[in-house]
Amino acid sequence: MIFGLDGFTLFHILISLVALAAGFVVVGGFLSNARLDGATLLFLVMTVATNATGFGFPFTELLPSHIVAIISLVVLAVAIYARYGGKLAGIWRPIYVITATTALYLNVFVLIAQTFVKNPALVALGPTPADPPFQATQGAALVLFLILGWLSLKSFRPAA
Repeated sequence: MIFGLDGFTLFHILISLVALAAGFVVVGGFLSNARLDGATLLFLVMTVATNATGFGFPFTELLPSHIVAIISLVVLAVAIYARYGGKLAGIWRPIYVITATTALYLNVFVLIAQTFVKNPALVALGPTPADPPFQATQGAALVLFLILGWLSLKSFRPAA
């Protein structure tokens, strides 16, 4: 075990971090009107993997994290089709930008939630969704992603 984490947990964390990093590269590409095909593939594959592996942890009831993962997988299915099936043509370009940005936001949403649950300093502030520090952090992330999504829609116009 590394840092008290078993192998599966460490694997899940690592692919989640890769998905997050690649996702920010992809959104940076949207903002600079660059397709970044390799980063896009990495982001989509790792984000699907992190959502899927989240179901590998023991559970006895459907948790909010599972619901977020299900939503994310549906969003990712649309993003993957828009990117590879729709080839970013016509309506598929804005659909892709919106769904890819949404998938990244959902990763960040879960990252914030997990950080509030696992970090002792943040636990002291109150890790429940009803606590103001949690709400403020999630609200700031949502506003940031709405702005990033809007700017991405305006900026990303890939050549056919």
